[in-house]
Amino acid sequence: MLRLALLTLKARKGGFAGTFVALLLGAAVLSACGILLESGIRAGSSPERYAAADVVVAGRQEVELTLQDLDGTTVKETQPLPERVPLRPATADRLTAVDGVRSVITDRAATVRLVTAAGRPVPGRHGAPVEAHNWSTLRLGDFRLTAGHGPRRAGQIVLDTGTAARAGVRPGDGIRLMSATVPRAFEVSGLVAPRDGRSPRRSVVLLGDADLLRSLPGASVEAFGVLASPGTPPQRLADAVTAALHDDTLAVHTGRDRGRAEFLDVTLGGSDLVVLAAAVGGNVLLVAVFVLYATTSLSIRHRRREIALLRAIGTTPGQIRRMVAAEAAATGLAAGVLGCPAGLLLVHWLRDRFAGHGIVPPDFGLVVSPLPFLAAALVTVLTALVAVVSASHRATRIRPTEALGEAAVETPGLRRGRLITGFVLLALSAGLFVTGTVQDTDFFTLVGLADSLVLLLVITVAVLGPLVARTAVRLLGPLVARTGVTGHLAAANTRANAVGLAGAIIPLVLAVSFASTVVFAQTTGLRESAEQVRSGLLADHVLTAPAGVSPELARRVSGMKGVASATGLVTSKAVGAGRLMGADEAVSFSVQGVEPGALGTVLDLRQEKGDLGALSRDTVAISTTAASWLGLGVGDTARLHLGDGTPFRGKVVAVYARGFGFADLTMDHDLLLAHTTGKADGSVLVRSAPSAPGLTRELSHVAQEYPGTVVEDGLAVDDQLAAQRANAWVNYLVVGVIIAYTAITVVNTLAMGTAARRREFALLRLSGTTHRQVLGMMRRESVVVIGTGVGVGALAAAFPLVLVALAMTGSPFPAVPALGFLAIAGSVAVLAAAGTMVPARLLLRIRPVEAIGARE
Repeated sequence: MLRLALLTLKARKGGFAGTFVALLLGAAVLSACGILLESGIRAGSSPERYAAADVVVAGRQEVELTLQDLDGTTVKETQPLPERVPLRPATADRLTAVDGVRSVITDRAATVRLVTAAGRPVPGRHGAPVEAHNWSTLRLGDFRLTAGHGPRRAGQIVLDTGTAARAGVRPGDGIRLMSATVPRAFEVSGLVAPRDGRSPRRSVVLLGDADLLRSLPGASVEAFGVLASPGTPPQRLADAVTAALHDDTLAVHTGRDRGRAEFLDVTLGGSDLVVLAAAVGGNVLLVAVFVLYATTSLSIRHRRREIALLRAIGTTPGQIRRMVAAEAAATGLAAGVLGCPAGLLLVHWLRDRFAGHGIVPPDFGLVVSPLPFLAAALVTVLTALVAVVSASHRATRIRPTEALGEAAVETPGLRRGRLITGFVLLALSAGLFVTGTVQDTDFFTLVGLADSLVLLLVITVAVLGPLVARTAVRLLGPLVARTGVTGHLAAANTRANAVGLAGAIIPLVLAVSFASTVVFAQTTGLRESAEQVRSGLLADHVLTAPAGVSPELARRVSGMKGVASATGLVTSKAVGAGRLMGADEAVSFSVQGVEPGALGTVLDLRQEKGDLGALSRDTVAISTTAASWLGLGVGDTARLHLGDGTPFRGKVVAVYARGFGFADLTMDHDLLLAHTTGKADGSVLVRSAPSAPGLTRELSHVAQEYPGTVVEDGLAVDDQLAAQRANAWVNYLVVGVIIAYTAITVVNTLAMGTAARRREFALLRLSGTTHRQVLGMMRRESVVVIGTGVGVGALAAAFPLVLVALAMTGSPFPAVPALGFLAIAGSVAVLAAAGTMVPARLLLRIRPVEAIGARE
């Protein structure tokens, strides 16, 4: 069978081209996702400030939750923590007592903003926040003094050479340091650089140990660097430290893993990358199965006569299945091997796009190993096998005489089993839609129903494809027939070839429905979020800065004459146990911290239940979305972990509606600020008194004391929704893959269908039909295919989008930009027209006499 399969592949290269290209694209995307997944799991960067430490003890940057599964069993699930987990200073004494420890150095740090003497803010390397550390930590890193000396008295500071160059300073020059207050002047006493001469990954700012505690009271302990006694291996010391501490909130690092403790952005970016790679890869695999089933079904249908003849000469169904499986395996293996190098190119493009949207750091390193390529090739082969075995099931089971009959004449109607299956799926789809619209269903149940509904509707259309095609022909056929002789021919062909028409329509339905659902779910969410920001922001002045605003500024502004209300706005994340479809899930929520007294005057979150005025350090307000996830209401106790892992237990005092535009949770400002790494506000919101004509000028004057701070009229919607737009881009990426797959399927399906009609074209031309009339017939057939595919696809997307709109806005009307729908429909239409008309024009170049006698 293998030899026969290879001979078939050689003889039918064109028939397998579409399947090969689909598998090639799948292998490329899956290998790229595999590399991203492995890179996320193994995310890390070589240590710099901790390069000389044998062991580094830092906070465990994840929280473990105990969840309940559907069957009642308990499972453990971890969620990454976005804020640096602070450590207790007393832990240093416990480490010193461990056998094999020579010395322990405490690494204290605070996020700061550097400002030149002229008032120009100095950005950190790669745009990252700048952290100041104590001078004694220099022993932990692979740095050396290149100029000047270390800080010998208060008011002196050491910078790395790159930061000094961006600031335009050298030893002896002045520079200002800003954290929670106005900038303080420091003298640059020295410069440091890595011993190998390269630039450090992050800006290095060092103060004297005592001066750091005095100047930056918000500095916290980030890590402990442990130096081993002579002759003590680092791994043995790490084991001893782990045993001595016996604390699940601490992580012990050695080797390259020390970089994970040093560079939190890489660790967090890797966690996000794992989720995104799995989501994109899963969607691609799902679409690939649909696409390959369609292409292989078409290929098998065009080989009905060949298979029937093989059955007639004694070939068993098992032998035929082995033959088509061998063909699929050979095609999948070749596509997998050739697609993996393309995946290597694709993954670098994806990494750059993810970095551009702030999902990973700009210098995030990719881990390339053979494992993703082997996995992608294996999955490609398995996908090809599953698709071809499913598609060839009927062709290998019917009797040879029936097969020959079906090869000559298309089977009228659907088989009873397929018809029943289709109507059962249709009834299930209707049930899901009615459940979502009639019952008082919460947010995540509606979203879950919408996701299930679009998939179920596409499967239903695939099962009832010939029936859908015949219905479309009955509706469109008479209109097409009125356009003349070519229209009459087109209508007759579409009536006689409903199964072939269905094979062309289903990929169009898949593309339009999936793409429309994904794209317009995002546009609906973004529209609602933007509307909530515009309606909910009552402040008429907003103070912002690229690196954050000093908390002191909000306090100063609140006391100004002409200010009715003001609050700093700080944002972070919190982790809790949500419940979806009967099972617990670890969920990360966005959190904002505001002054409780400013709610209602500066921000209107549209309170639905409870009292936002009761917000305090021991309470929390939640959005309707968070209430849906957590299953909580007013008066219940929310059990959460703040961004730095600190447990929080607070009474829910209010439920509000504008969570999409602002945050899932709202907490007391000072409480949340204390549990962030940067200890800075994102902005200061100001509501002016009824008559305060000079307030803008006064605010600008105060802002000048905090370099980089500007006064604006309102929150920038794009900045407020940056995370949502990044998520939307990922979904648009999935849509792009769907369209690419659709291009392959549509072109392959229509091209193969058109190529199989060479004898028909020849007969028409020999009977007097002109070249132009044949092309006119094909154009009209394309109109039927495109109109049906786009129309049914749009209808299949409409019902899930209604559920999405109900979940997000409470209204059944989603945001569907006309240009967006035209782009989707137009792309599909161009592909379908090209797949039909290009092969038709090529076939018409062949002389009719030669075409009528050509081998099938």
